[in-house]
Amino acid sequence: MEKDRSSQAPPPHVLIFPFPLQGHIISMIKLAELLALAGFKLTFLNSHYNHERLVKFNNIAAHFERYQGFEFKTITDGLPLDHPRSGNWFLDMYEEALELKMKPGLREMLENISPPVDCIIADGFSGFALDVAKELEIPIIYFRTSSPFSFWVYYSIPDIIQAGELPIKGSEDMNRLLTTVPGMETYLRCRDLPSFCRETDIEDSIIKLYVKQTRKSPQADALILNTAEELDGPILSQIRTKCPRVYAIGPLHAQLNTRLKAKHGESYDHFSNTLWEVDKSCIFWLDKQPNRSVIYVSFGSITSTSREQLVELWYGLLNSKTKFLLVVRPNSVIGKDGEGEDVVVELMEKSKDQGYIVNWAPQEAVLNHPAVGGFFTHNGWNSTLESIVAGVPMICWPYFADQQLNSRVVSEVWKIGLDMKDVCDRKIVEKMVNDVMVDQKEEFVQSAAEMAKVTNQSVNVGGSSNSNLDHLIEDIRIMSLKTPKTKFLRNESISI
Repeated sequence: MEKDRSSQAPPPHVLIFPFPLQGHIISMIKLAELLALAGFKLTFLNSHYNHERLVKFNNIAAHFERYQGFEFKTITDGLPLDHPRSGNWFLDMYEEALELKMKPGLREMLENISPPVDCIIADGFSGFALDVAKELEIPIIYFRTSSPFSFWVYYSIPDIIQAGELPIKGSEDMNRLLTTVPGMETYLRCRDLPSFCRETDIEDSIIKLYVKQTRKSPQADALILNTAEELDGPILSQIRTKCPRVYAIGPLHAQLNTRLKAKHGESYDHFSNTLWEVDKSCIFWLDKQPNRSVIYVSFGSITSTSREQLVELWYGLLNSKTKFLLVVRPNSVIGKDGEGEDVVVELMEKSKDQGYIVNWAPQEAVLNHPAVGGFFTHNGWNSTLESIVAGVPMICWPYFADQQLNSRVVSEVWKIGLDMKDVCDRKIVEKMVNDVMVDQKEEFVQSAAEMAKVTNQSVNVGGSSNSNLDHLIEDIRIMSLKTPKTKFLRNESISI
């Protein structure tokens, strides 16, 4: 009976609300498009600042015109538009800007939007969205865009502290194994914990923020994770002891590519949802290089490096004799009196025969290019998944948050790369590049190819992620039939 009703009912209206960071927006806009393909009405609620950057550097409006009922709306993130939003700004400004300003903006929009929203899919780091959803009695599904490993460790931090395994007792303690995170006892070291866990004060505000946001997750109606059962099955089993309703529907970029191809064939257009201007000239440079001869070097949309670190990385790459494609974002190199940017120009000139340097690259296209044989990465979760799907081995140089965990899993659990965390030395860079690109090349290529095969199968028809997405779509349809609508009409009834 419920299915009969759902087939006659108007499409569910889903609000997608990402956290205002590029990595979060990338995966959530892909989820939004997957739900639009299923015929849902979508409202994508972004910050003013990030929406303007999306419009500036992408064909976003034209791309989403094909989906009837797809709408972009914006609210403030609480900061002036000229704020640089660099580094860990969102942690420092969470309460005084994001929560204080975005929460009332979200509530006002939900109270006035027409037709009413049937379901909210909110970033799992935006606990204030859950508060608003509960107040307005709208079903809410959390989407944690970071890795399942990191979610589970964030959730376990109070237990780690209670067991006396935090705080870390000096540098000599960094390689100590932790025993209080179920499912990770054999490989999780202090060194692999999120960067904020290195604080000596366990009452640190950032530790408390991550724990608070993560431990609210069971209050949501369900939890979406950007992974596959085949990748993270053991950890998903642990998470389900706290959040029983988990949809593992990733890797989302591969899932979207599969469903777009099924609908439009090979001719569909790729939508690059980056907040930076892409330099496609690097693809023409790659076209001239031999197969698997180039290492791609990119540290994501937030990471900053010092002038000294960049020079060490560059010398390591140069001394390895391996061709490299290096991404250096504008204003991402920290130096005195503009020296950061000057060094990039200098390095470009010195390495033009061996390397190519751009401000930003079309990463999916680069990783899938036959010339690319390795990825030197910060191990943000999107980048890690994109590398896995493309079958490209990794050298891991994590920056913060979940990246320390991801790099450990890549090297010790999946064995598809090397972990270079906590060091930046040209000799180590040279050795690791040679290990991945030359000395252990066949071993890494084989293990990465095997993982790519399993992961890509998960998003094909009959695969675990494909089936889980179908279940999510059907459950949202059923959820929308049960959403009370009368309370949203109070503003309209006053004007009648």
